[in-house]
Amino acid sequence: MASVIQPNSRVGFDTIPQQIERRLLKRGFQFNLMVVGQSGLGKTTLINTLFASQLATTAGRRAATEPVGRTPEVRTVSHEIVENGVRLRLNIIDTPGYGDQVNNEKCWDPIVKYIKDQHSQYLRRELTAQREKYLPDTRVHCVLFFIQPTGHGLKPIDIVVLKKLTDICNVVPVIGKADSLTLEERERFKETIQAEFKYHQLRLYPFDQDEYDEEERESNEIIKQMIPFAVIGSDTLVNVGGRQVPGRKNRWGVINVEDPNHCEFSTLRDFLITTHMQDLIDTTAHVHYELFRSKQLLALKESSSQQQQQQQQHHQTGHSQQTGQSIPQSSGGGYQGPPPPIPGTQAASSTPPPQSPSMGMVANKALPPGHTAAMKK
Repeated sequence: MASVIQPNSRVGFDTIPQQIERRLLKRGFQFNLMVVGQSGLGKTTLINTLFASQLATTAGRRAATEPVGRTPEVRTVSHEIVENGVRLRLNIIDTPGYGDQVNNEKCWDPIVKYIKDQHSQYLRRELTAQREKYLPDTRVHCVLFFIQPTGHGLKPIDIVVLKKLTDICNVVPVIGKADSLTLEERERFKETIQAEFKYHQLRLYPFDQDEYDEEERESNEIIKQMIPFAVIGSDTLVNVGGRQVPGRKNRWGVINVEDPNHCEFSTLRDFLITTHMQDLIDTTAHVHYELFRSKQLLALKESSSQQQQQQQQHHQTGHSQQTGQSIPQSSGGGYQGPPPPIPGTQAASSTPPPQSPSMGMVANKALPPGHTAAMKK
């Protein structure tokens, strides 16, 4: 292990973080967020509330009278948000129609396919001989999975889809429209869902990684205990204590979305954006994409090996067809016999074609006529 040396005077490499920061600020940042859940759970409103901007429109439909499609149609809306000189290119990936049918069998297939397709596109760009300096990243960094506030537990479709998604991306479950539950109902509901997460061994984000320090591990443990986040979104501002905050009024009073006593929206926002956004991006690249990449390259290697074997077998088969079946070698040499007639060149004849002396020699003796058939044993 190399020893640690303190320079006698300033060298200047302590500015490397500032150099990296300047370069990253110039390039900007990319974050791809997918929302999955049934209609009416406040997905659009929550996204707008998270980024304090009007980013998404109602449930992905073009008109209120437009019927829901038979299968979820993945739709992407791109925005560039600037905050204090930091540019964020944000892709919101919506899945309208998910879980809204009477028969929801395999309704998750378009979602899973979209996520895998982004990995495939990135891999193709990465393997290109003359690839771009900065590869466009459309890989899904996080999936916000909305759970219906039934108060009973997860639906069978939720369990199936969560199993599918947690294998290929970072999944953060949330309880949509949590204000429809009382505080007591909310706590019981969360305990039930957490027990189901554990029973079904769902690998939810954040993960335990060796590179995390003690502070990060403690922070992640707190987050794990809070998942699923009970959230409320609001596109309107209400006056609370003399300041305008996102919230809503009802007959019992005012719901302040940012108040931890009312919901866990502020914790979710800080978790997704303030503390873990870069880790979500890194985990996508170093865990999920690397797993996908290794599987694809291994499959490509096996496929290439099989093709080579097939080509060799085809070459050997073609060679044997051209030279005829191999004849057991005698002690005097390697007689192969005359090649069979090529189809279409001459009619089949019972009389063997004339043999050249060089092809009819065994132990330096000429074969007698008709001995060819006797040799084929």
